[in-house]
Amino acid sequence: MTAYRADHLLLDTGWVSPGYIDVAPDGTIATAGPLLIEGAEPIAGYVIPGMPNLHSHAFHRGLVGYVDRLAPGFAVETLWSWREAMYRFMLALDPDDMEALAAQAYLDMLRSGFTSVAEFHYVHRQPDGRPYANPAEMSERIVAAARTVGIGLTMLPVLYASGGIGQPPLHEQRRFLLDLDGYLSLVETLRPQVMVGIAPHSLRAVPADLLLRLLRAVPEGPVHIHAAERTEEVEECRAGLGAAPVEWLLAKAGLDRRWTLVHATHVTDAEREGMARAGAIAGLCPLTEANLGDGRFRLRGYHRAGGRFGIGSDSNTLISAADELRMLEYGQRLHHRLRNVVVTPGDEATESPGRVLFDGARRGGAQSLAQPVGAIAPGLRADLVVLDDEAPALLGQTPRTVLDAWVISGGMAGGNPVRDVMVGGRWVVRDRHHEAEDTIRARFATVMRRHHP
Repeated sequence: MTAYRADHLLLDTGWVSPGYIDVAPDGTIATAGPLLIEGAEPIAGYVIPGMPNLHSHAFHRGLVGYVDRLAPGFAVETLWSWREAMYRFMLALDPDDMEALAAQAYLDMLRSGFTSVAEFHYVHRQPDGRPYANPAEMSERIVAAARTVGIGLTMLPVLYASGGIGQPPLHEQRRFLLDLDGYLSLVETLRPQVMVGIAPHSLRAVPADLLLRLLRAVPEGPVHIHAAERTEEVEECRAGLGAAPVEWLLAKAGLDRRWTLVHATHVTDAEREGMARAGAIAGLCPLTEANLGDGRFRLRGYHRAGGRFGIGSDSNTLISAADELRMLEYGQRLHHRLRNVVVTPGDEATESPGRVLFDGARRGGAQSLAQPVGAIAPGLRADLVVLDDEAPALLGQTPRTVLDAWVISGGMAGGNPVRDVMVGGRWVVRDRHHEAEDTIRARFATVMRRHHP
């Protein structure tokens, strides 16, 4: 056992100051609470649960700075023009590139407070569309990157079969394509290596009958799907399937706690209520949704109906757990023209917007990833983040205010408030540094210079 004494420790029951954690040799938490443990190693600052990241496309990290100009041939910029640039970049990547990009993205996640990630991975084939000699090559590069960095991983190989409802796949999508047998074989190959879920890309990209066959073939474990990200998608599903995406999934797919509906931006009140009743997770990616001009999820009513949510860095344009939550809250404030729209009268856990958003996202993220994370409690993995009480953004704060300071107002000016990060009982970031950061950075730089000369 390794014991720690935190100045301030966030448990499900609230803050304890000081708080003690005993970490077992297998990297799980044996005990956590206010009871004194003699000889415990001191941790200055605020110790909080690591945040799960429920939606990532790791290789998009290499697009930062190169997709924010008006694209040739487009009068305005939308998701669709961005997608063209993404396809061009993706088609040039080899396995080494994929691993290098993922490692940098995952290191950025650790440094921002994410300690686990669900990787929505759809690049399966060679650039010409032929399978690799090892069909799991690209997926296993993601697994390797996660191991190098030390982040928890739920692998979500993506099933992609069409270019729209009733449409053949685009030529640019040739690296994504697998038939059901090939897809199920990939899932089984990955199972011994890492937590695995299934990810039918969307109702646009996976025909309804194929989706239902997939669900019958894999009756357990996480299911992630893009749903209602754009109004065009909603209209296409209504025309082709007779129902909007979430409406169709509620009626036909048996939504329950294993499901994460990524984005769910353009859904009706009835659809949001159905998601809440089903116990499904709304997979919100506020920074990406803002970057792509997708729209805004209406969190207030969903949250008050008991709806569960988590956050994802998605396109990895800006990787930051606190910034995702801040964008989520500020978007709600702009829409409602009110402040603190997710809070309710009660106690510290319900009246603090930072605490409400942080608690909701960590719990929903843990459910989405199907990993024993999201809280500091016995039996769960010891995924901890230490916020530096000497960081300028947090100076003068108390346990009562620190999450509001970090989530609602905290910036990077004067230094990142995330000082130390533990995953599975092992310190992977100490004093803002990772043991492999120089190698990871050098490999990432090589990829960026080669693909963006």
